[in-house]
Amino acid sequence: MADSSKKMQIVFASAECAPFVKTGGLGDVAGSLPAALVRAGAEVIVMVPKYATIKDEYKSQMEHFSDFYVSLGWRNEYCGLEKLEHDGVTYMFIDNERYFARDYPYGFFDDGERFAFFSKAITESLQHLPAGFECDILHCNDWQTALAPVFLREFYQGLPLYDRVKTVFSIHNVAFQGQFSDTVMEDILGVAHIPAAASQLRCDACSINYMLGALRYADAITTVSPTYANEIQTPEFGEGLDGVLRERSYALQGILNGIDVAGFDPATDKRIAANYTVEDRSGKAVCKAKLQEELGLEVRDDRPLMVMVTRLTRQKGMDLVMYALDRILSGGVQVAVLGTGDRDYEDGLRYFQDKYPGTMAARIEFDPALSQRMYAAADMFLMPSKFEPCGLSQIIAMRYGTLPIVRETGGLKDTVQPYNEFTGEGTGFSFSNFNGDEMGDAVFRAARLFWDNRDAWNQLVTQAMSQDFSWTRSADKYLDLYFFMHPEIERPAAVVDEPEAAPDPVAAEEPKAEEKPVEAEPAKAEPEVKAEVAPEAETEVKPAAKPAAKKTTTRKTTAKKATTTKTAATKTAAAKTTAAKATTTRKRTTAAAKKAAEAEAAPEVKAEVADAKPAAKAPVKTAAKKTTTTKTTTAKKATATKSTTTKAAATKAATKTTTKAAAKPAVKVEEAGAEPKAEAKPAAKTTTRKRATTTAKKATTKAAAPKAEATAEDKPAVKAEPAPKAAEVKTAPKATAKTEPAKETPVSPAAPAEKKAPSKKTSVRKATATRKRR
Repeated sequence: MADSSKKMQIVFASAECAPFVKTGGLGDVAGSLPAALVRAGAEVIVMVPKYATIKDEYKSQMEHFSDFYVSLGWRNEYCGLEKLEHDGVTYMFIDNERYFARDYPYGFFDDGERFAFFSKAITESLQHLPAGFECDILHCNDWQTALAPVFLREFYQGLPLYDRVKTVFSIHNVAFQGQFSDTVMEDILGVAHIPAAASQLRCDACSINYMLGALRYADAITTVSPTYANEIQTPEFGEGLDGVLRERSYALQGILNGIDVAGFDPATDKRIAANYTVEDRSGKAVCKAKLQEELGLEVRDDRPLMVMVTRLTRQKGMDLVMYALDRILSGGVQVAVLGTGDRDYEDGLRYFQDKYPGTMAARIEFDPALSQRMYAAADMFLMPSKFEPCGLSQIIAMRYGTLPIVRETGGLKDTVQPYNEFTGEGTGFSFSNFNGDEMGDAVFRAARLFWDNRDAWNQLVTQAMSQDFSWTRSADKYLDLYFFMHPEIERPAAVVDEPEAAPDPVAAEEPKAEEKPVEAEPAKAEPEVKAEVAPEAETEVKPAAKPAAKKTTTRKTTAKKATTTKTAATKTAAAKTTAAKATTTRKRTTAAAKKAAEAEAAPEVKAEVADAKPAAKAPVKTAAKKTTTTKTTTAKKATATKSTTTKAAATKAATKTTTKAAAKPAVKVEEAGAEPKAEAKPAAKTTTRKRATTTAKKATTKAAAPKAEATAEDKPAVKAEPAPKAAEVKTAPKATAKTEPAKETPVSPAAPAEKKAPSKKTSVRKATATRKRR
């Protein structure tokens, strides 16, 4: 039973978080995703180390909340919690000056110890949170927090407070894994004496891998784009972890990052030369002219300006840039690059700046304000990464109307739709292989469109600026995951229960019928009944492409089925142990049911044959109406035709063969057509003997029993069970094919007084008893 009063409570742990400390995309995610989760109705606490580099304006707002000691190997280290409320999100800063009072977050000899302490402090802090906050989800990010799921399982499992905690681990870049000497296992982590932990952390004979531990211990694993989630399961992109990622692929999914659309808004951004919107982009031309002047480029609006804001590394495709830059610059495209990185690339960019003055500008520095002006001013944004988990730069560029040119990998492939010159669709340009010539070709495809077809170019800019990359969409997918892991907590908004419906073929179609959630359980019980009738029945559910309408109708009766399932099971057991009683009942009902079927056979089946295709496509409501009408007229038909039993049976057998030939494969037609001939005589004898005494009762039976009895009780009597509808010809043959291989029963045992669901299961048991008797 879902708890509607409790909110989802999440602890989000990250080694960096904007605006306090940021070195890359992880800081942007930790700064934006928690706020989006709070807006969606969750309660979130973000845990970040209290670095010395955090600005004093934030430190002055922090209040000391708690302090305690954390055991780390043989050490007991002080840990303080400093609380800060910012933009509706609660932040808890982990305070330990010995580990975090440094000038930069990473890159020190003792990083293994520093972030092992951070992970242990996170797990220990869960029992020192504000009153009323009981952590449901511990969401860890990258290797710096990867040991938290390990510590939680090995040292805290079984404690009441920790039993409800589910762990999620997000991979932002699988290339950075946190590998250290295995000596830290005992000296720092204190897990060397735990064989399971020691073996699962070890990556080779003398090293351990923090991220490897998280991949094996976390309850769920996410990464920052769907394509990257697939790529890291291959040796090319997995960085040695592809094996364990394939093993845990069932727990891995990619959720695309978003951006802070309010912070990156050309209409309100105060860091750019002129504001503009998607409707009025005149300000973008002003931004371009100002940037060209600032960077020493020729101030020309007839030349496309292409920029890069990036780390100068091989991962970011700088090898391709060095290879193709001569061709690009000599071809008339202006280029500006901002960033720092490998010395070879920095020197190469300076060389091209000297070779092409007025066309090339290189700024070897880190300048966030300049990067913003470059996003706003440029026509094109180049991002030819060798691999890219998600990438935010191309999303920001599109937000500012700058068309990205990217390699089709990771999040770049997921976010940029390549331009289609025939349809006009797209939001940028792309190329497939890590090849400098392919990159150069993509650049000139964009440049030629800029020069030759400015209308198409402007339309492409409009489409790029209109994309929705807000965190709202991403946060909703994370909440789907959280609530899936905690089904006892009721989600404030609509909850998508797809993971529950997926394993069952019948239940999977329930969303199409838009049934209420309470009907999901009874619907799942239906395949079990069919399995008892005939094992082949479920196999034949999928090949039939058009019985969706029948399934929908069946589901509309699931409420009745649920209330009578127990009764059906009880009566089935009784039928097995009291064969004599079943035989008596069958004698009493066979003639009435048989006559009803025959009375209906000739006139109704012919009508169904003529109307077969429309019936299959008819809405559920129409089928229901036809069922009611047929029930009303069945008694009259039965009375009028009772004297022509044998002739009607022969007519129906021939007609049904034709009907099934049109509705189902040839194999099923042979089965349906052969059986009526073989079983016509015993059915006729029984009918003749009981005809006079059951005419009145037949009329009553037809009014009360499901339509399935009248339709299917001609000769292959077991057809009666699954067809509660009147007008769908395809439904009856399908049911016959499902049940005939199991029991070739000539007469239907469906009791008139039973409801729809029980008639299905009980009929087979009674039919079996009759066959044995005969």
